Order: sequence, then C-alpha cells, then structure tokens
Amino acid sequence: MLKNLLNRILPTGRGTAPAPAPDDVARADALIAQGDDLEDAGDPQRAEALYRRAIAAAPRHPRGHLNLGIVLAAQGDNDGAARAYEAVLAIDPHHPFGNYNFARIAILQGDFARAERLAREALRAKPEFPQALVVLSSALDSLERREEALEPLQAAVRLQPEDAGAWFNMAALLIKLKRSDAALDATERVLELAPDHASSLGMLSLLLRDHRFVPEVLEVLRAAIRADPNNLTYQSQELLLLNFDDGISAEELFRRHVEFGTRLEQTVPARFDRFLGSDDAGRRLRIGYLSGDFNLHPVMLFFLPVLEFLDRAEFEVFCYSTANLTDEVTRHAREKSEHWLDGSKMTDTELADAIHADAIDILIDMTGHTTVPRAGVFSQRPAPVQASWVGYLNTSGLTRMDYRVTDRRCDPPEISQAVHTEKLIYLPESQWCYRPLVQSTVNPVAPLEKNGHVTFGSFNDALKLTSAMCRRWGELLVRVPDSRLVVASISSGRKRDLIRGEMAALGVAPERYKFVERVPLNEYPDLVSTVDMALDTFPYGGGTTTFDALWMGVPVVTAIGVSPASRSAASILRALGLDEWVAQSIDDFVDVAAARAADHQAISALRRSLRPRLQASPLADVPRFVRDMASVYREMWASRRR
Repeated sequence: MLKNLLNRILPTGRGTAPAPAPDDVARADALIAQGDDLEDAGDPQRAEALYRRAIAAAPRHPRGHLNLGIVLAAQGDNDGAARAYEAVLAIDPHHPFGNYNFARIAILQGDFARAERLAREALRAKPEFPQALVVLSSALDSLERREEALEPLQAAVRLQPEDAGAWFNMAALLIKLKRSDAALDATERVLELAPDHASSLGMLSLLLRDHRFVPEVLEVLRAAIRADPNNLTYQSQELLLLNFDDGISAEELFRRHVEFGTRLEQTVPARFDRFLGSDDAGRRLRIGYLSGDFNLHPVMLFFLPVLEFLDRAEFEVFCYSTANLTDEVTRHAREKSEHWLDGSKMTDTELADAIHADAIDILIDMTGHTTVPRAGVFSQRPAPVQASWVGYLNTSGLTRMDYRVTDRRCDPPEISQAVHTEKLIYLPESQWCYRPLVQSTVNPVAPLEKNGHVTFGSFNDALKLTSAMCRRWGELLVRVPDSRLVVASISSGRKRDLIRGEMAALGVAPERYKFVERVPLNEYPDLVSTVDMALDTFPYGGGTTTFDALWMGVPVVTAIGVSPASRSAASILRALGLDEWVAQSIDDFVDVAAARAADHQAISALRRSLRPRLQASPLADVPRFVRDMASVYREMWASRRR
C-alpha cells in the first residue's frame, strides 16, 4: 500500500539533461530519450534495455543510472533501483534527484533513517523541492518524530498548494497527531483538488465520525465505495455505521451483512480443509484470539480477565494482534499470553497461514467490522471452529463464522437467531464480566442532594450520538425543570454546534448543559460521579460506559431497539434487577427518564447500593465468568465433532 501511495503522490525525479558533453554522453542521451518514449508508451522492459545500453555507452553519466533506477522501481525491483541510485550518488553525491529517488526506495525498504539522510541531502542541493519535503516528512513520521514531520509537509504545500498528495499526507499526519479539526480541513482540501480520491473520502468518513451525525458520515463513505468498489474495508466500515443508523430495520441490517459476507466468501475462498491436532474431545485446546484492540480499549476490559485466568491446563492461548498501537495494556496482554504474533503488517493470507500453522482449534474474532477488520482471514477458514465475541455486537455476515458468543438478554434467541449467519451460543449470565481498570471510591452523596436538582450525563462515544437522541435530551430537560446535562467525550466544535442547535430548537437555555473535555483515565471515575443519572445512547447503546456508571453508583436509563447493540445496556441493567430503568422502545425513553428523575430518594439510595449490587452479581464474578467461557469453548468444540 505504501508503495502504491508513494508512486501516486510523489513523481519520480529525472532532472534535466547535462550540458553539452563528449560523443559518448550524446549517444547515451539519445538512448535515454528513446527509453523515455517507451516508458511513456507503457513498455518498461524495452525502456530498461535502452537505459542499460546508455550506461554502457557512458558509465559515468548519472542520468542513465537515474532513469534505470526509476524504471526498475516502477517494475517493483526496489533492490535493483537502489543499486542504480547508489551508482548515481557514486558519481555525484549531491545529485538532488538521485538522493530524492533513493530516499523513496529507502522508505519502501523500511530504512527510514537512511531515507531521512537522503531527503535532507536532496534538499541541500535543491531547497525548494516539494517532493523531497514530502519524502522527508514520511521518513520522520515513520521514525515517530511526528511533530517534526509536520514542518516539511507545511513547506511542501506552500510550494505546491495544488498538490493533492501532499495534502493527503498532511491529513494523515494530523490524524496521528490527534488534531482532528485541522485534519478535516486538510482532507477537504484534498477533495477540492481530487473529488473522487477514494482514500481521502475514506479518511474523511473516519474524521466525520467525531464531527457529524451518522447520515453524513455514511454519505461520504458511500462515495468512497463508489470510487473504490472493490475496497472491502470501506464496505466493512459501512456495516459498522449502519448499526448507528436509527432508521434501519433488523432485517435490512442483516441483509446488508449477508451481502457483504457472500461477496467476501466468493472473493476469498476457504483454503484449508484439513486441520492439525487430534479429535480427542477432552484434550488441551488451542484458542486463538484475533483483535486490533490489544491496547487501552473497551474490548480489553472484558478480555483481560479471560486471558489472565483461563485454565492453562485445559487451554493454550495464542493472541494475534492486527494493530500498530502499543501501550501498557498491550505489554500486559503479551506477558499473559503464551504465544503472541504481531500481524499488523501481514496480509490476510499471511495471517491465515500463520494461524493454521499454529494448529488453532478455536479462533475468536474480537474485532468484527470495527477498528481494523480482518474478515478476510476468517473467510479462508484457518481454524476448524471460528467464533466472534464482544468486539462487534452483530453478525459478521460470514457463513464460515460458526458461532457468536453472547447472552440471552442481549440476544433473545427468538429475535436474534434469525438475523445471524452464526449460531448464537450463550453464556449463562452475560457476555461481559466487569473489572474496572482504575481504582476509585464511590461518593455516597448524590449530586442532587447538594445541588437541589438532577444532573444527567452522557459518556458514550461521539459517534453514538444521533440528532434524534440529542433532541430527546432537550425534551428531557424541558420535562424536568432545573435539571442539568453534562456531555462528555465530544471534542469536536462542529459536533457541539450541532447539539447546541438541537437544544436551541427546543428552547433549552445554554446554561442548562455543558460540554466536558476528555479527561485522563484516572480522572474519569470522578467525572462520572458528578452526575445523578446517565443517559444511554440509541440505537447503539453503551457497554463499558454502562458498567462504569453503575460502578460509581450512577444509574443508567436506556431503551431497547432492534439490534444487539441497542440491547446491550438493557441486558446489563436487567441482570442487576434494574428493569424499571429500561424503556421498552425509544419512544418511551423520555417518559422513563423523567419518571426516574422525579424519585430523588431512589437515586440517592442507588448511589450507595449500586456498586455492592454489581460486586455481588455474576457480572463481576471473574472466576465464574472464565469457567463459563471455558464451558462454551468445550461446547463449540464438541459440536464440531458431531
């Protein structure tokens, strides 16, 4: 992918012909000119032959070696190109185009320090060289010197403001620097210059998740799909976003997943029909977990207890990480895993081969259509039993995904089985078991006891906020006089303005709600404690945020919808006997929330009782949960044998 991107956005530098020279140089230049014409006509092999003849005619003429390197690179021979550029620099160490083109190859070969040196040498010889500035930025970015990488990109777009490729690199770098607003501006600039640039449309859709509501994000993503119809990643991202669409039916959502699965399985056939390992039902099983979220991510909140306490006498654990992000949680998971493979740079085929070579018995997908989807791995069926759990609350759409691990409250069989390609397999209590990531104490005094009014709070991800949900917040504030609302995790000024617009349309004064910046993890529990009641989102409800609120003594109001994601919070609340906090439909949400807000005594009592209730429930019983998960593994394995 990097090679294709570089070839698209960075033109090769050929330079100009040298000053008049002896006859051998003139003959070489004539051959080079013929080679250039052949290259332009799409005949790189014959062009290469002419460049080699030019080099034979004038071995000390750098232009022949330079053109040879360019044509070899275009044919994928990076090692040959590198040798040609070395020959250029042996003749003229300061040659700007020799250094620039060699720097491009060094990036493709992963030698980023060398790429930096070569790009800087090119810029010393030719200071206003925008393509070399872009390569220098790419090298610094790859060396994780991202703040430093920004300056050469800014210089490149000043020199060539119409260069869509440089603006694309700028947007990608700004995303890594977490400068979302600036990245959005840069991406929009790319699309002004190249309206059908599929990669930029895909990037814009990712950025808009924080800045807009889902319908606009889907509109942009669908434009990316039209521009690049074979890009299965975009199609997978669309499936994820459809879970956030409050206008889609369960049947339509299922149909779209099946269409994706059918297309993928036709494109990527199953490659393995024989598996290593014996059929002994009671033998030690090899369990593989594939995820792009082996870091500080909600998935890890529920996976780490399994990783730490799964009986190693019964199960051997393999983790396949598909993301580049590494943090303390990643390191902890690696320590607890018997086998760890970084598959972030591997193709789906390479990763499937590795999984099959490890003789995995049960392969668990904890990503689905989120983060870095790798459905192409499961389509190849590298393991005899394949299942999904916790990462994606819906069907994969694949017939080669055998099971989805869930619970009966979130996925009642009479409702959910018909809209899954997988067989639903049920944990007895819940598909989740909660263990907080940070230590905290509950403030036993509810805020309303000091403030004299109820404070609502929303802590779910910005993508989960729909315009309809924000209007319901406004309706609730109107229904409950003097109440207040705290909205966390909305960093985008553009999305805040959209929410303000919804509130203003209902006549809600700005002082009755406030936006709170994202806080460090160790401060998050205290932020949750500042509210009396948490408001769930719809149609994609909360999982981790629901547990976090309950842990801090804050009850949650939720509504039931047509998808598993819309029943996630309800399944948690009902497991704790909090049925009265669950609206039977989104139309009842405001009524239920207003009724619960009117009972100040109940809110105060729950502040002091919710954590003990959660601690005493199966939802926090880690040993029991891990035993139940082990039983599910055995059940899946036994069913395979029948």
